[in-house]
Amino acid sequence: MRFIGAGSRPGQPHVDRDLVYTVPNLLTVLRFMGVPIFIWLVLAQREYGLAVLVLAIMGSTDWVDGYVARRFNQTSKLGRVLDPIADRLAMIAVAVTLVIAGVVQWWYLAALVVPDAVLLGMSLFYFRGHPDLPVSLVGKARTGLLLLGTPLLVLSKLPIPSAGAWFVAAWVVLGLGLVGHWVAAYNYFWAIQRKGKMLAADDGGNG
Repeated sequence: MRFIGAGSRPGQPHVDRDLVYTVPNLLTVLRFMGVPIFIWLVLAQREYGLAVLVLAIMGSTDWVDGYVARRFNQTSKLGRVLDPIADRLAMIAVAVTLVIAGVVQWWYLAALVVPDAVLLGMSLFYFRGHPDLPVSLVGKARTGLLLLGTPLLVLSKLPIPSAGAWFVAAWVVLGLGLVGHWVAAYNYFWAIQRKGKMLAADDGGNG
């Protein structure tokens, strides 16, 4: 089974429907609802073991909602916008929590936030909102790596054998995820600019 694009049906066109109450959209909302639980476990309880479990569940729902959407024809326009937004907000909120807890340094948070802030500014400038661009393969791989590396890093804080090895593995995965994050942001930067200029040209021609 493929990790990226799992559930796709060969020969069937991809159609985003005007649906709201779908299983994938519910899973996306539940994924983001795991964020306050994670924050409470890490900052208030210092329960890193349970925090890892919450992160693992959040990461798995990111894959499951995409699979269900493609496999059972539940892709929607709302899900196309909601899913990446939920991913970004969840990862940033988790990163802020880990910075406060002393698990990661501030530069990790900056490496996540700066590209997203630039893309947000461009989206507001050109579209006054979401640019509605398809998620790239690099973007999907980036999200998967960051969702995998974060629980590995939290796991390394537990008093378990080979904690140092988990720490190294976590930063290898997170490092690849951060590289993918900046590469994806670079690609989205130019995609937003191209689409924005095309829409401006169309509006000018119709004016």
